[in-house]
Amino acid sequence: MRVVNFNPGPAALPVSALERARDEMLDFMGTGMSVMEHSHRGKEFEAVHNEAIALLRELLGIPDSHYVMFLQGGGHLQFAMVPMNFLPAGKSADYLLTGHWAKVAYEEALNIGKANVAANTEQDKRFVRIPKASEIKLDPSAAYVHLTSNNTIYGTQFHSFPDTGKVPLVADMSSDFLWKKFDVSKFGLIYAGAQKNIGPSGVTVVVARKDLVDGGERKDVPKILRYSTHAKNNSLYNTPPTFAIYMMRNVLQWVKAQGGLDAIGKANDEKGKVLYGCMDKLASFYRAPVEKESRSYMNVVFRLPSEALEEKFVAEAKKQNMVGLKGHRMVGGIRVSTYNAVSLDNVKQLVGFMESFAKSNG
Repeated sequence: MRVVNFNPGPAALPVSALERARDEMLDFMGTGMSVMEHSHRGKEFEAVHNEAIALLRELLGIPDSHYVMFLQGGGHLQFAMVPMNFLPAGKSADYLLTGHWAKVAYEEALNIGKANVAANTEQDKRFVRIPKASEIKLDPSAAYVHLTSNNTIYGTQFHSFPDTGKVPLVADMSSDFLWKKFDVSKFGLIYAGAQKNIGPSGVTVVVARKDLVDGGERKDVPKILRYSTHAKNNSLYNTPPTFAIYMMRNVLQWVKAQGGLDAIGKANDEKGKVLYGCMDKLASFYRAPVEKESRSYMNVVFRLPSEALEEKFVAEAKKQNMVGLKGHRMVGGIRVSTYNAVSLDNVKQLVGFMESFAKSNG
């Protein structure tokens, strides 16, 4: 029996995507071998590769003005590739610090060039909110503005994005990419590790404006670290993570079958309302550290009256077939990751457990 998987990443995948991989594991499309055994330059894999790109363009409405690339190295590599490609000498980039990974991205940029903190919501070594528009101090001559759309560890999320004018907006969307539809055209570059909403670990989606990628290719950057290299080669410059891309294709087909991102977004809103509704109703027992207007709908965090009760909560939930609820080691507490493959029924099952646990231990 499969568990109810609330892990923060690698995270739950749609059963239909896994079942298709199971059924095709030894014989992909009648070829007599697994997709993992196919050449990345063969027509069989290229069809999967191109279908994944086409599905992303269709689901998000990605305009022709943007490339879609599949890279490796996760968010960490993107922390370096962004400034290596877009932060020239004599320029500065603006960074919005709203959580741990935003800070890591900023620190990596400092290894490449000059970076400015345009906003910082850290207080007492914690992040409990997204900055207000009035708090964000942008440099109109910055090379780009970087933000992290959803903060997996602290449970905060941007629900609207700052207007950066002519300065390109760069977003790390690793933990909320595809949670609902949004206007891609407002972004200069988006990157997202797949292991939350998109597929398994091993592949990173990059969506980037063509004029940024083509307009100022850095000859002093190794070819493998240039976005232009991967754009020109349809992400096939080197051997890509073929099985991860295949699985991502399967997940994207599932998203489309659900009714696309309009339906996915509606489901995610409902899951958030149910879960936060329970927390607010039982606020004396489940303490939510995040300010309401900054609450994440992908990673819901809360504390119980004691660490001992938190440990008991995780242990008893596991006995009821629910896993992945322990908070990040940096902050403790409980974290519920409600990515796309987590259903509303899964969340309602957890809420039922939360109500009974509070009644028994409050």
